[in-house]
Amino acid sequence: MLTDKAVRAAVVKDKAYKLTDSRGLHLHVSASGHKSWRYKYRFERKEQLLTLGAYPEVSLADAREKRDEAKKILREGRDPRHVAKRSRLVGTSDSVKSFEEMAREWHALQIERWKPVHAKDVITSLERDIFPHLGVMPLAEIDKPLLLSFLRKIESRGAIETARRIKQRVAAIYRYANAEGAKLENPAADINDALKPLPPPKRYPALLDVESILTMIGDIDRAGASPVNRLAARLLALTAQRPGMVRFMEWNDITGIDWANASADSSEALWKVSADKIKQELHLRSDEAFEHPIPLSSQSVDTLRAVRWLTGRSQFVFPGARSGLKPISENAIGYLYNREGYKGRHVPHGWRSSFSTIMNEQAERELGTDMRLLADRMIVDLMLAHTPKGMSASELRYNRAAYMPRRRELAQRWADMIMDGAMPAGEIIDSPRRKRR
Repeated sequence: MLTDKAVRAAVVKDKAYKLTDSRGLHLHVSASGHKSWRYKYRFERKEQLLTLGAYPEVSLADAREKRDEAKKILREGRDPRHVAKRSRLVGTSDSVKSFEEMAREWHALQIERWKPVHAKDVITSLERDIFPHLGVMPLAEIDKPLLLSFLRKIESRGAIETARRIKQRVAAIYRYANAEGAKLENPAADINDALKPLPPPKRYPALLDVESILTMIGDIDRAGASPVNRLAARLLALTAQRPGMVRFMEWNDITGIDWANASADSSEALWKVSADKIKQELHLRSDEAFEHPIPLSSQSVDTLRAVRWLTGRSQFVFPGARSGLKPISENAIGYLYNREGYKGRHVPHGWRSSFSTIMNEQAERELGTDMRLLADRMIVDLMLAHTPKGMSASELRYNRAAYMPRRRELAQRWADMIMDGAMPAGEIIDSPRRKRR
């Protein structure tokens, strides 16, 4: 058996060697002089090796105690290596793996597949609402009542959706720990019924009849605002896409238009919105995200041709007035609507409700005259980058360009309705010139 004196006196040699103690314990001395305690044992008829710690941090007496603990685990029919790994994950009385440490490991693993803004939102929410209270605790000590008490504090300040999101993130952290072998009860599982229900989805103010829309289009066309902002508002109405997608629209996103020949056929004009520009649900922001193709009506093509005279050298179709390197501001179109008297009546996001309501009502009225109308409800959802009812995200991923001929027909029908009698796009860019004269 070894003695403390023999361990201290172990010298470096050209090759690594070991000094045997007893019952499978030995001191391993590397060629660089590093000394570590190791325990050799057999589990399921195979020889295994467990590192117990470095000397002198772990003394001879400590090493023997760790060996005896490992032998006890073996007698229980478990592998000491697995127990040691679990201890590193969830903590023991000697070495604690805190919730915050595990959460940051989980977060670091997700960063590459998340958008930067989402990754920052996740860690910020945990740093603000969870780490100050539960961060130092071992995962095994956090149970449902404890987690629920802090989620209710978040709810008490009116942040009901935030509480739900944090609950989902805590659940993911425990799934990560269990995937590593922790075998923990997930405190975030099955507690939705104890949380406040989510508020009903926000309804954006929107005009829902064609006559009101025609009046609004005329008001915006003649507003005393930047032609770029007015044309951006027009394209938003024509495509019924999310305002942020229109703001960040780039000339490279558009295909099927011959810019040099205004009389060229543009019947295949298409706006392709990349996955990272689409506001998707969390589970659609990574491997399930998809490109969104938007067919462009003839009026949309005219709008783009007009604004190209002003912004064709910029990366963005609708750049800001101060710099062509950035898109128009987030509130540019909304402020334009407010100034023209539409505050509380219609917002930029409202075009999606306008399009969905009017086109679906039209399909219901005409059902029976054209069998294609049976599919129009699903096609309208596809045009809005929604997942149609009954269609899975994976199915949508492979069918995102489906029904394109009918999508083009509906896009053109919508444009013909809301642009009836509208000012030609070319006159919008000419109006500032006339004023300067």
